[in-house]
Amino acid sequence: MSTGSPRQLWLLPVLLITVIATALGGLLARDLYSEPPAAPPPTVVATSETERPPSEQPGPATVKGTADAVAHPLYRTLRPLLLTYFEAINAQDYERWTSVVTDERQTNQPKRTWLDQYRTTKDGNIVMHRIEARGDGTARVLLTFTSTQDVADAPSELPHSCIHWNVVWAFAVEAGEWKLAAGPASGFPQHEPCG
Repeated sequence: MSTGSPRQLWLLPVLLITVIATALGGLLARDLYSEPPAAPPPTVVATSETERPPSEQPGPATVKGTADAVAHPLYRTLRPLLLTYFEAINAQDYERWTSVVTDERQTNQPKRTWLDQYRTTKDGNIVMHRIEARGDGTARVLLTFTSTQDVADAPSELPHSCIHWNVVWAFAVEAGEWKLAAGPASGFPQHEPCG
């Protein structure tokens, strides 16, 4: 009876260990080089929503986007700026507001003026409808939102406690970061009373 040479007997365990090590290496490499999990999909809304009852105005202070806005490459950059902007107004937090606006916009609305303008304002139901980027480091965003405020704090041309706004706001890159900018696009909003 012939048994394998001692050389052949140790070859089998070495070969088995090599195969196992290669398989483990492949699994580790797959995990290491695989793409990170995708971010959760952004909230997409239909272009028209039903009117909320007065007791639910102005609606949640979240920022949503239509399919057109969400598909734009700047959506994930500009959406958090708008969220901070509106949260700052709702909390009357001027310092937080200044973190997302250009120096020019901040100069045009110093703290005392800003606090007076927004002292009773609450904003909600914010929807980005369209984003247009320009080659010069600026962009425009068409958005709608609802504000509630004391009638005394409403615009003089529309003295209502609840207003639906349809605006085009300017954005610009300042010191390497996108910010809400001042400018003609931000100066002429369309608005109407709720209901």
